[in-house]
Amino acid sequence: MSLPKIIWTKIDEAPALATYSLLPIVNGFTKSAGVTVETSDISLSGRVLSAMGLAKDNLAELGELVHKPEANIIKLPNISASISQLKECIAELQSQGYDIPDFPENPSTPEEEEIRAKYNPCLGSAVNPVLREGNSDRRAAKAVKRFAQKHPHRLKPFAENSKAYVAHMGGDGDFYGNEKSVTMDKGQKVTIALNGKELKTIEALDGEILDGTFMSVKKLRAFIQKTIDEAKEKGLIWSIHLKATMMKVSDPIMFGHALEVFFAPVFEKYADVFKELGVNANLGIADIEKKIAGHEKEQEILDAFQAVVDADSPEIAMINSDKGQTNFNASNDVIIDASMPVVVREGGKQWNRNGDAKECVAVIPDSTYAMFHEEMVADCVRNGQFDVATMGTMQNVGLMAQKAEEYGSHPTTFELAEAGTVTVTAEDGTELMSFECEKGDIWRMSRAKDIPIKDWIRLAVERGQIEQIPVVFWLDKNRAHDAQMIKKVEKYLPEFNTEGLDIRIMDITSATRFTNERIRRGENTIAVTGNVLRVHLTDMYPILELGTSAKMLSIVPLLAGGGLYETGAGGSAPKHVAQFLKESHLRWDSLGEFLALAESLRFLGRKYSDEKLQALTEALDKANEAYLENNKAPSRKAGELDNKASHFYLALYWAEALANSSNGELAEKFAPIAQALKDNETKIIEELLSIEGKPADIGGYYHPNDELAEKAMRPSATLNSIIDKI
Repeated sequence: MSLPKIIWTKIDEAPALATYSLLPIVNGFTKSAGVTVETSDISLSGRVLSAMGLAKDNLAELGELVHKPEANIIKLPNISASISQLKECIAELQSQGYDIPDFPENPSTPEEEEIRAKYNPCLGSAVNPVLREGNSDRRAAKAVKRFAQKHPHRLKPFAENSKAYVAHMGGDGDFYGNEKSVTMDKGQKVTIALNGKELKTIEALDGEILDGTFMSVKKLRAFIQKTIDEAKEKGLIWSIHLKATMMKVSDPIMFGHALEVFFAPVFEKYADVFKELGVNANLGIADIEKKIAGHEKEQEILDAFQAVVDADSPEIAMINSDKGQTNFNASNDVIIDASMPVVVREGGKQWNRNGDAKECVAVIPDSTYAMFHEEMVADCVRNGQFDVATMGTMQNVGLMAQKAEEYGSHPTTFELAEAGTVTVTAEDGTELMSFECEKGDIWRMSRAKDIPIKDWIRLAVERGQIEQIPVVFWLDKNRAHDAQMIKKVEKYLPEFNTEGLDIRIMDITSATRFTNERIRRGENTIAVTGNVLRVHLTDMYPILELGTSAKMLSIVPLLAGGGLYETGAGGSAPKHVAQFLKESHLRWDSLGEFLALAESLRFLGRKYSDEKLQALTEALDKANEAYLENNKAPSRKAGELDNKASHFYLALYWAEALANSSNGELAEKFAPIAQALKDNETKIIEELLSIEGKPADIGGYYHPNDELAEKAMRPSATLNSIIDKI
């Protein structure tokens, strides 16, 4: 009997490079148990070519597959593309001979509008909302957690009198404060309009929660100025923390306003020049430098920016002190779930232009999720840094199926073209909500459907039953959306077996405090959260607990019965690629892929009673434990073991475990393979290290040449020969 196949996604940057080395090993082992692994290209370049009709639409195919019970997908991290990244990708493809048009940043003709419409789906988080047709189960594998406690990484201490803090708008004009929410009592069309002019019509479902809210740009700019003044007064580094990659409509706009306020004299003085050159503050300083390059006032404008920095301004946090890149370099550099854990890890500090770590004010305008980060920093200011060797763990059950909440709001987010009234009206004539807004305000609608919400509650109860630890729904009764969600929780909880479980509903600050108190005592907690907060928590806590969020198990039990296994958070690591291209050393750790593969095989094992499959999975579990215990994670330095070597050791430990398996057929097959890998260990490592320190040519950043990339990632002829003969 043949087993359903595993789909391994081909994506971008560091994990894409790792795949060239890892996948031949995976195929060699899994085919011995009748499991086939196929790739599906959903990389940024693949999606661009698909948008232009030059490649198959793999993302659409996978979007159909996730609605089927046989779906079994291992999904690696992908680029959430900014406009700058999309333009770079297009330019690279053009240089490789692909006949595709430029990206029209400011379309002025119907033809350009049509081209822009084709490219738009490639921007931002295009992949995740399509594939995540289930809710999220994220937690640290027990072996990973044990290893982290046994070999704790270092967290920097907070000063006793630390001045570090998080600043947010506190509900005064932000999305949190302006939110209204309703639960639909029947399915019907719902129209969003500004002054009676339709912005969007959607098909709302019975029982669906609809949220409407807006960010007051006037109050946002006043808030930004206030934080700048406070940072200056307190001698703190100033930084803005948003998620322009995922919230691809709202957050770049907020980023642009922050840039304009900080450098107000420059934008006022050179307004005409910027208009002439099509400068867009939402894209950051790097884009402005490109736009003004060669202009007669280029140096004058650069000097004006520097004058603001040199004047009586607070220091700006740097994303790269060596390159002089500030927090304002590009909107897609600002990724809050990556940047805020660093603030906590570094003891409330960020880096200045000289590379010195100094205490900071972290500016997160919308208080909806800023309250979590505010309490994380405040907790460490009060109680000191966490102890990695003894701290407990946070597990997360996250609502995300069917584009739930803010991460699915892109089609219903608008920068208002004029002042007036935004109305949300049902097809039967009922006005569901209305808002008085000003020109330029950012208005958005978020949605959460009833079936995913019920499944989210079910999954929370299931995890609680398995773990027997407190289950906390992070819901704030004072937030309009959460008030509706609390009603759903109270409605559906009685349908599940909650006997003996400790289930609580707590607002964000209280839930953070409760979780942290338990973590400091070495106790574990399940956080049950919405879509955005899910990402904030599952980067923050793992980075503190494990050193990286990429080591988390990230399982998505799909609503249709299939499984999506994500290889942990942590982004696609562009810095890792830069190092690889320079010196053929890839420091990406594929542990997330190893763990996801084990869960994917386990999923097959639950559906099929197959001895070989069970033995293969058990052996991989042992290999993953050996990988951790023997500390075979890639080094950061060239000349030492990297990602390619870590794959060799996984193969060695996996083969050794199979050689000792109770399944006689697999034991007989893999005993000589394990022996060959062991006997040739020194030679294989020498061959892998032979290219270290030398530049790597892979034929493209966004669209590598497969032959060149495979050659660069599989430099050991000895290892290749053993693996390819399995």
